[in-house]
Amino acid sequence: MNIDPIILSIPLYFTLIAIELMIQLVRKRQIYRLNDAMTNISCGITQQITGAFIKVAMVGVYQMAFEYLAVFHLPNSWWYWLLLILGVDFCYYWGHRMSHEVNLFWGGHVVHHQSEDYNFSVALRQGSFQALWTFWFYLPLAILGFNTLDFLLVSALNTVYQFWIHTETIGKLPKPIEWIFNTPSHHRVHHGKNPKYIDKNHAGSLIIWDRIFGTFQEEEERPTYGITKPINTWNPIRANLQHYLDMARQLRETPGFFNKLKVTFYKPGWRPEILGGPIQVEEPNSDTYQKFNANTWRHLQVYLFFQFIAILGITSIFLFTRDQMNIVQQLTFGGFIIWSVAQFGVLLEQSKWQALEYLRLVACGILVYAISPSPYFFIPTIVLSIGSLVAFYLISRAPAPTIKQSIPH
Repeated sequence: MNIDPIILSIPLYFTLIAIELMIQLVRKRQIYRLNDAMTNISCGITQQITGAFIKVAMVGVYQMAFEYLAVFHLPNSWWYWLLLILGVDFCYYWGHRMSHEVNLFWGGHVVHHQSEDYNFSVALRQGSFQALWTFWFYLPLAILGFNTLDFLLVSALNTVYQFWIHTETIGKLPKPIEWIFNTPSHHRVHHGKNPKYIDKNHAGSLIIWDRIFGTFQEEEERPTYGITKPINTWNPIRANLQHYLDMARQLRETPGFFNKLKVTFYKPGWRPEILGGPIQVEEPNSDTYQKFNANTWRHLQVYLFFQFIAILGITSIFLFTRDQMNIVQQLTFGGFIIWSVAQFGVLLEQSKWQALEYLRLVACGILVYAISPSPYFFIPTIVLSIGSLVAFYLISRAPAPTIKQSIPH
């Protein structure tokens, strides 16, 4: 059984999302869009699946540093936990800040900033490659003598804390709280692509680090959310890979070895003077700015909603029971989940690969047959797969609407 606080908090996450949806109904103000929210959660699912494998290596490295390089043997006391909480948050600040200031690292973190909305689902939108770059900032804690399991617990709780700050439904809080802690107001600034908001407020739980190191920015006008070069896709795989594809193209076009190094390790948007110099960020015009959108047929939306609920259930089973699976089962199970959320993006964009949904539904039935512990679980799933095949066939025969529309900011 997985006891990761992040995984155990999944019911809380979706409860808060449900509350925010009710607020949307009461206030009659659009907070969520189905396509954007599905993509946000799909990126989170993808990150959790890939993270299940990456985390094993990262924890192993931390444990080795703790065993062989630790310079202190710290007693388990109240000040040990206080120092660990501060240490985790301090290391998070620098890892997060460097994820914005180093182009290579930005490729792992950019996924979290791609949404043009700002709601609780954005908190779940995480990059699959981010841990490869940010994990190393925590190794000083192992060298100082903080136990691996203690570090994992505090780090997970730090992540859980940051869920609630991804909302516009909470305004500014009393000044003492705003001065010390990271809040929705501070983090809205962090997600803004307005020039004065970019690369500000990198805090995890405590905003004091930004105040100390000069990266704090007060929330003034409402931010325009997203990244300066919109991703314009609902596919979580493309969302994770696009920056690195763009970076590879830029490296090919950039002359000189040292210029290529600067493209890799300088800030995102850096270019040599011969190619026009660093890209300048323009102030978005809130009157004319349009969000990327897709006008998906309502029947397809209903179909995708129920398929997405099913995949959420399958993902939960995987995350809570993967320790009981062998590596082949984990890869098969995880691969199917990632394929599914990527296919949902294909359907939202109504691309030429829509017909692969038939294959996915058949694969789902086969996968369940292979892992089903009893016929009581197998038979309903086969019925659901056949029903889904029929439903998708009927939907796919209907004329599709034009999809690439935009909506005002």
